[in-house]
Amino acid sequence: GNPELPTAVNITWSSINFKTILQWQPKPSGYFYTVEIHGQTSDTKKKCILTTETQCDVTDLLRNVKETYTAHILSVMSLGMDNFEEPPFAVSEKFTPYSQTVLGKPEIQNYRQKDSKLTVVFQDPLTPYTFPNGSFQSIRDIFQHDLQYKLYYWKDQSSGKKDTVTKSHTFEVSVDSTKNYCFYIQGIIPSRRENRNGQESMVVCTSVERNILDEYGAEVFIIIAVLAIAVITLAIVLSVILCKRKKAKAAREKEPLNGV
Repeated sequence: GNPELPTAVNITWSSINFKTILQWQPKPSGYFYTVEIHGQTSDTKKKCILTTETQCDVTDLLRNVKETYTAHILSVMSLGMDNFEEPPFAVSEKFTPYSQTVLGKPEIQNYRQKDSKLTVVFQDPLTPYTFPNGSFQSIRDIFQHDLQYKLYYWKDQSSGKKDTVTKSHTFEVSVDSTKNYCFYIQGIIPSRRENRNGQESMVVCTSVERNILDEYGAEVFIIIAVLAIAVITLAIVLSVILCKRKKAKAAREKEPLNGV
């Protein structure tokens, strides 16, 4: 081989929903890299041959997602050397897609808060792998019963969270019909020791039409009561004043007659 060539360092696997990128350092100068994927039970396969990049998409070489793989990053001078000589190389950590890929964000399709029930419908993240008909497999198609989803929900402008779990595509939870709620979803693989929790979906908040009494509660009753008392008091005062004025006017109109 050629031990003078630098070998790759800081080799990492980056995988979300089974799309897997191999990354390493340093940037080559005067030489190339070639990636070899070694499986425990599968043949060695090459990818990104004679590349000057420091990353390689190896998704299509990891279709057996329960297989454990290692990557060899070869440092090579030319195609001839790559074929006929044993180049220096670095070896990655082991990687098993099924237990190590990160679950991506679920997509919230629709939601509804009606009376005291909040219903949320969502969609599984898709993977790069396809069925024979060309449609993409979802993470549910691969994980099947190992996959769960958790819904975190709370009253708007409140810090107290509740959560519930489902294996379907729908959540239905009981809520306070007079309050708005915010929520998000994430996938979970309970059987995993690491990477059990997936990425969190976007946070969504409901917008239930509420009257002013629902919005402000007792404060509104107090304000209304004060206003009512003020209006009644004003009406009484005005009535008394008007009554006195009428009596005074009537008295003035009678004075000339008394003088005659």
